[in-house]
Amino acid sequence: MTIDGQQARLTALAVLKDPLDRRCFDLVAASSDAVGRDEIAEALGLPRAGAAFRLDRLVEVGLLEVEFRRRSGRTGPGAGRPAKLYRVVQQELGASVPERHYELAADILATAVDRAGEDEPLRTELAASAFQRGVEIGQATPTVDDALERGGYEPVDDGPWQRLTNCPFHRLARSHTATICAVNHALLQGVLRGAGEDPQRAEFAPDPASCCVRIRSTPS
Repeated sequence: MTIDGQQARLTALAVLKDPLDRRCFDLVAASSDAVGRDEIAEALGLPRAGAAFRLDRLVEVGLLEVEFRRRSGRTGPGAGRPAKLYRVVQQELGASVPERHYELAADILATAVDRAGEDEPLRTELAASAFQRGVEIGQATPTVDDALERGGYEPVDDGPWQRLTNCPFHRLARSHTATICAVNHALLQGVLRGAGEDPQRAEFAPDPASCCVRIRSTPS
């Protein structure tokens, strides 16, 4: 990565350290279409001007892009002014912000395809391959927290749970939600098993603004 690219990534990461900026980014990223200021203001409980300030700051650091569109679909006189809308940039910044691990997902999927046969459906092999890779990751890292951090999940303590604020497979999860979320769940259960902990602590809990899995802080 060039010096300019490194600086851009560091700047973007610094902005995302702010909880409201991060929540704002996650809401836009979770949407299948561009979103407006009013939607973000309502979701975050902010004045419209406050939401606009945060959205425009995310644009400045290269995380969001802007488009102008009449959401009613009407054109011509009387159709009103186009709305300013925001979406996540199509090309992820530098080494990607937030962190992504598409190569890991691709390897799990390829392994499952190689192993699948008439007696073993592909979905069964996907879960098994993801779990086994998770076991390997859990065995190779000092603690579960280390594995989650290195995996790009960005865990945050949230009462009895660790909430995973980033999905390392975000783009794939948006287009193939059921498949990728199942793979992710099995992977994290494997990480816990590899670390010598109860794999059932990884619970499936879909959240549009974060990872689809949360980790119970203590055994049930």
